[in-house]
Amino acid sequence: MVGIIPNQHPEVVMEARALSDALNRPIIFAYVEPNSYLVEWDLKSDIEYLSLHPQEIDEDISADVALILATLWRAMEGAALPWRFRVLAGDPAKALARLAREARASMIVVGTREPGVGPLLSEFLGGSTAAHLTEQQLLPVLVVPVVAIG
Repeated sequence: MVGIIPNQHPEVVMEARALSDALNRPIIFAYVEPNSYLVEWDLKSDIEYLSLHPQEIDEDISADVALILATLWRAMEGAALPWRFRVLAGDPAKALARLAREARASMIVVGTREPGVGPLLSEFLGGSTAAHLTEQQLLPVLVVPVVAIG
């Protein structure tokens, strides 16, 4: 399973594709909508799916989703194994870990943040998704380093 963001560095997708081929496992790419949040903490089974997996994608989300899908279609063209794309809601680390459990993933792949003041401030305020993933669940987490382009 791969946590993906708009303008994802190609290294992350290509590493996931190489792992998929080597392990003979399909890939689930997952994007967690950053402005989403869960409104239910004690979820009943009949509403859990809708709360955690949004069914409607608004205009702001659809631009990000279209960008991600275009990137994935290019990068995964000719892939030997199938791949899927999911849009999730909630805290990124928790949403990715939850989907990994549901899908019985063998590992979670994420990229590092691009160097710069904006990402550094964001990481300082909210922490890194990769760090939260490694602290909160038992699956292996592969953190693919990305290099700033330019």
